[in-house]
Amino acid sequence: MEIAVTILNWNGKSWLEKFLSNVVVNSPEATVYVIDNASTDDSIPFVQLNFPQVPIIQLDKNYGFAEGYNQGLAHIEADYFVLLNSDVEVTPKWITPIIEKMEANPRLAVCMPKLKSFHNPDFFEYAGAAGGFIDKYGYPFCHGRLFDSIEKDEGQYDNDCEIFWASGAALFVKANIYKELGGLDKDFFAHMEEIDFCWRVKNAGYSIQYIHNSEVFHVGGGSLPKENPFKTFLNFRNNLFMLHKNLPDDCYKTIIFKRRLLDAVSWLNFMVHLDFKNAKEIIHAHKEYRRAISTLNEKRKQIPSKRIHPEMYSKSIVWAFFVAHKKRIS
Repeated sequence: MEIAVTILNWNGKSWLEKFLSNVVVNSPEATVYVIDNASTDDSIPFVQLNFPQVPIIQLDKNYGFAEGYNQGLAHIEADYFVLLNSDVEVTPKWITPIIEKMEANPRLAVCMPKLKSFHNPDFFEYAGAAGGFIDKYGYPFCHGRLFDSIEKDEGQYDNDCEIFWASGAALFVKANIYKELGGLDKDFFAHMEEIDFCWRVKNAGYSIQYIHNSEVFHVGGGSLPKENPFKTFLNFRNNLFMLHKNLPDDCYKTIIFKRRLLDAVSWLNFMVHLDFKNAKEIIHAHKEYRRAISTLNEKRKQIPSKRIHPEMYSKSIVWAFFVAHKKRIS
């Protein structure tokens, strides 16, 4: 059985200096790879000099997160791919409990470990916490994180469970299923591509789980800071992309219409707070969505059995959080 831990890098020498040794030491059962998105810093010489045992796959340009992984993984023969952000610290034996669970269940396609904050290690981390879900309008949330409300880890999620999406910061996937489903959607470039992929995994009849006794610590925002307007654009555009592709035929137009109204409220909120850059990116996202509709329609045709799944919250998490003031899933 071959396990490939793959770290996508773009000008991330500082993260490789900080975390690559930790990953290599704590992943003896795997081969650790660096997939480089045509970095212009000294990332490649650093790895070559200090980690000669780590294979490097050098891409000819920056393909972004989604296509960068697709391009890199195409060069790797393994039974399991582990997509690991460069700003993640892993723990001893972090791989074992997940692979054991996946080996025992042929329908279990994707898993993630417990994701905690590197800077506040008693708390969960925003990008995935203890497993991801979405509401009926496509807003993602997690066990341990609703919007910006992040819980302290007090053992409340110390049980393995079925989830809707696994974080791309530390995502385990069976290689044959990754290839079967065409990998990540390159048109996303970055952000929410793992949720789109996991939805396709679910639509194909596979299982996705959170495994509590594997734990990693994530810095977060290593490649694109939270306050960057480009991140706003990607999140709003890609959410519309994801809904258009994956929602069932009998509801997708209605839900997308309502989601666009909710985006208008977000635009108004940015305007009220004089945040014109982020407001502009919401408009940009909707323009790009309209341009892509014919392509998205073709992608819908390629996804059989589009369904609503039990791990999708049937109401609005926006209402629950901002109006009803619910701060925890419980």
